[in-house]
Amino acid sequence: MLLQEIKNIFHKELDVIYQKEEVNSFFYLLIEHHLGLQRFVLVMEPNLVVKKTEESPLFEALSKLKLDIPIQYIIGTTEFMDLEFIVNENVLIPRPETEELVRWILDDIKNHNSKLKILDVGTGSGCIPISLAKHLPNAEVFTIDVSSAAIAVAKQNAKSNKVSIAFIHDSILEIESLGQKFDIIVSNPPYVRELEKLAMSENVLEHEPELALFVSDDNPLVFYKKITEFASQNLTKNGKLYFEINQYLGKETSNLLEKDNFSAIELRQDMFGNDRMLKGIKN
Repeated sequence: MLLQEIKNIFHKELDVIYQKEEVNSFFYLLIEHHLGLQRFVLVMEPNLVVKKTEESPLFEALSKLKLDIPIQYIIGTTEFMDLEFIVNENVLIPRPETEELVRWILDDIKNHNSKLKILDVGTGSGCIPISLAKHLPNAEVFTIDVSSAAIAVAKQNAKSNKVSIAFIHDSILEIESLGQKFDIIVSNPPYVRELEKLAMSENVLEHEPELALFVSDDNPLVFYKKITEFASQNLTKNGKLYFEINQYLGKETSNLLEKDNFSAIELRQDMFGNDRMLKGIKN
């Protein structure tokens, strides 16, 4: 079959579900992943024919896209901070807003020469701790997650990206100390309230892990409160705490840091203009 004909089928089947440009993006990602073809191939070879065996994975992916399965889970990988990460339904798909959080940390410590100890809370795919370890080869990076399945994915990503991470399988809600102090603690914990589900897309609701996403409406800052208390006891002097936050709860989350005597509290917006990142320094 002509590759162009397959592209036309993608649009016929998917344009009713997704934006046209999004369908184009899916198609090009798939032909690059499965066939090793670049997106400009149809400009250069408009009559390119693909073999039957080459068609199969494309049509299998098409069927999954019609079920709202995220393209990252279909391909099995995604990019974050110019690194490749394995992703599956045990971990959240890394978001560009989280890259902004990582870049904020890196900008803050770019002139820091001493060896840093960094703790990430809520490992997931490992995108935050692995990216920090990759960019800060002298840092000692730890990460904790309650999900053994998520840690298994993150360990694969640490290995493929050639970094050393200390993995801890535990719940941050149940520990008081890890027996050492940290210069930086960073977390992107669950923060989506149940009441916000109606505004979320089906592919997130149906396929990404609820454990990593949702908190109850009556206690939405449960993780932020515990992590802030933990950080107040386990950061070094002038140590820094960084959060990715719920855009609707910026003031409430900032108040937690104020209550635990953090100083120089800074709330930042993401690229979309939403309150998304928070930083405080331990007094």
